[in-house]
Amino acid sequence: MSNKKTDSEQILAMEDGPILDRIQGPNDIKKLSKEEYPILAAEIREFLIRSISETGGHLASNLGAVELTMALHLSLDLPEDKIIWDVGHQSYTHKLLTGRREGFRTLRKYGGMSGFPKRKESDCDAFDTGHSSTSISAGLGLVEARELKGEDYTVVSVIGDGSLTGGMAFEALNNAAKLRKNFIIILNDNNMSISENVGGLSNYLNSVRTAEKYLDLKEGVYQSLMRSGNEKMVRTLRKAKSTVKQMIVPGMLFEDMGVTYLGPIDGHDVPRLMKAIRYAKRVQSAVMIHVLTQKGKGYSPAEKHPSRFHGAEPFDVSTGMPKKVREKANYTDVFATMMCKLAKQKPELVAVSAAMAEGTGLKRFANMYPDRFFDVGIAEEHGVTFAAGLAAGGLHPVVAIYSSFLQRAYDQILHDVCLQGLPVVFAVDRAGLVGSDGETHQGIFDLSYLSSIPGMTVMAPKNKWELADMLEFALEQEGPCAIRYPRGEAYDGLKEKREAMAYGKCEVIDQDEDAQICLIAVGSMVKTAEEVAEKLRTDGHRCMFINARFVKPIDPAMAEYARGRQLVVTMEENVISGGFGEQFRELLDERVPAEVRPKQLCIALSDAYVEHGNVDILKHETEIDAESVYYRILEALN
Repeated sequence: MSNKKTDSEQILAMEDGPILDRIQGPNDIKKLSKEEYPILAAEIREFLIRSISETGGHLASNLGAVELTMALHLSLDLPEDKIIWDVGHQSYTHKLLTGRREGFRTLRKYGGMSGFPKRKESDCDAFDTGHSSTSISAGLGLVEARELKGEDYTVVSVIGDGSLTGGMAFEALNNAAKLRKNFIIILNDNNMSISENVGGLSNYLNSVRTAEKYLDLKEGVYQSLMRSGNEKMVRTLRKAKSTVKQMIVPGMLFEDMGVTYLGPIDGHDVPRLMKAIRYAKRVQSAVMIHVLTQKGKGYSPAEKHPSRFHGAEPFDVSTGMPKKVREKANYTDVFATMMCKLAKQKPELVAVSAAMAEGTGLKRFANMYPDRFFDVGIAEEHGVTFAAGLAAGGLHPVVAIYSSFLQRAYDQILHDVCLQGLPVVFAVDRAGLVGSDGETHQGIFDLSYLSSIPGMTVMAPKNKWELADMLEFALEQEGPCAIRYPRGEAYDGLKEKREAMAYGKCEVIDQDEDAQICLIAVGSMVKTAEEVAEKLRTDGHRCMFINARFVKPIDPAMAEYARGRQLVVTMEENVISGGFGEQFRELLDERVPAEVRPKQLCIALSDAYVEHGNVDILKHETEIDAESVYYRILEALN
C-alpha cells in the first residue's frame, strides 16, 4: 500500500509558512529570492484553500492565477501601476500580496472584505469589476487618461478566455489596435468560464495552445544566427515573422487585428511570465500575453470539478464536500425539472444559456435534449437576439440568465424581442438580494427595467409550485414573458393556495372585507408578508393579503381591493425606483378617488447599491425582513 499522502492530507498537514508572513503590503514580494517563489505559491494556495473552506468564495479561479498574480506584482510597482481584473473573482492572491490577509476572516461577509476588487478598499485596486468582458475597455480608458495627463505608469488588463467570448471585449480590442502607446493585455487561458467554454473562439485558442513549437523554433533560429554573426539574416527573418506565424500558429487572430501577440506561455512559470511582462512593457502598442493556466491548480477536488469550486460554499478540505448539505430543492432545481418535463410535451421548446448551464439548471436539459440546448458563452446580448431569431423561426426559446447579467441585454430585450412581440421566455434566476457577491451581483433592478418595456409580461412566483405553473403558463403565451425568482431554497408554504393562472390576474390569499390593512406582495416577499400578517393579527390588526403574481400588467382589481382601507402595503425585493410599488401608486391615483384612497407604504430597497453579506442580514439592514416591515407598518398606522 502506498504511503503517499493525498493533496488534501498534505494541505491539512501544512502550517502557514513564514514567507507569506513577510508579505505585509504592496511590493513586499520583491524582497524575496527567486528560490522562494515556488514556496510562496504553495503557501498562498494552502492559505486560500483553508480560508475559503471556512468562508466560502471563488476558489478554482484563484488557485489557477497564483503564479500569474505573483509575476505581475514582481514586475510592476503598485499602486502606481494599474491592474484591472476582468470579472475580479480571481483577485484573492492580489489582495494577499497587497496586505489584506486579515481581511480574509471576513471575506464576503457583511461589513467585511469584498470578493471582488474595490477601489474604496485599496489603492491597489484600480477598477471595480464583477461582470465579465470589461477589463480591456477600462484598461484602454486608463491608458488614454495616462497619456492625456502626461503620466507614466503601466496598465495591465487581465482577461480570461471565457470573458473573451463577450462582444464588448472585441469592441475594446478593435479600439486598442489603433493605440501607439504601451498597453498590456494578459489572456488568462484555462479553457473555462464558469462552465466549460464553447464556440469558435474556444476552438481557436485550443489550436493556439498547441503552437508552442513556433516559439521554440523562433528562439532557436534567432540565437543560432546571432552566434554566427549573421545579423542581416536575423533582420530579414524578423520581417518575415508574421508569415511564419501564419504558417505555424493557426489564424493569429490578434495580430491580424493589430495587437502584438506573445505566447502561449506557461502561466505557472513565474520567471518566464516575468520575462514576458518585462518585454511587453517595452512595446509601444497594445500587446497581448497569452498564458495557459489550470483552474483549481494544487487542490485535487477543484482540479477535477472546477465548476463546482467556482463559487464554493464552505467545504471540508480533506474531501472537498460542502459542510452544509442542502436538503430542500431550490428554485433553480424546480425550473430545471419543469424544463425537462415540458420539453417532452412541447417539441418547439428550446433553451439558451450564457455560459451558465449548471448555474441556471439547464445542464440536465442539455443532457436530455442536446440538439435543443444552446450555450452562447458569456454573451448575454447575443444570446437574447439569438433567442429572438429562434422565436422568429417558429421555436419557443427559454433564456435562463441571472438577473444581474440580464441587465447587459436590455437593448436586445427591448428592440429585438419585445418590439416584435416574439414569444421568448426569460427565466430570471438570482432575482433579488443574492448575498455574498455584493453590489455587482444583486438582482434588484429587474422589476424596474423589465416592466419599463412595452409588450413585456413580468411575473414572480410565491413558491415552488407557482414557479412551475408560471413557466407552463408563459410557454402558452404568444409574446415575451419574464419570470423572476430568487436564489436559494424554494418556499414550499401556501401549498393549498394554487389558483389557476390567468393573464394579468392577482391571487387573493386571505380576503377580509373589513380589514384596515391590505398587504400586496411580489414573489419572494409573499413569504415575508405571510409572517407579517400573522404578527399583525396577533396584535389585533385585521389584514387582507394578496399575491400580486404579475408586475406587468398590474391587476387593476388590486386597486379596488385597497379602496377604503386605512393602509395598503406593497412589498417587493427590488429597488423602489421604477418598481412595483411606484407602479401601484399610479394605479391607485388613476382608479381610486382621493376620499377613499388608502395611505400607501412601499416596502422596497432604497435607491442605492447593496453591499455583500448574508441575505438575512442584508434584508434586516435594508428593512425588508418581516420584523422591520411589521414595525414600519405600526409606525405608518400611527
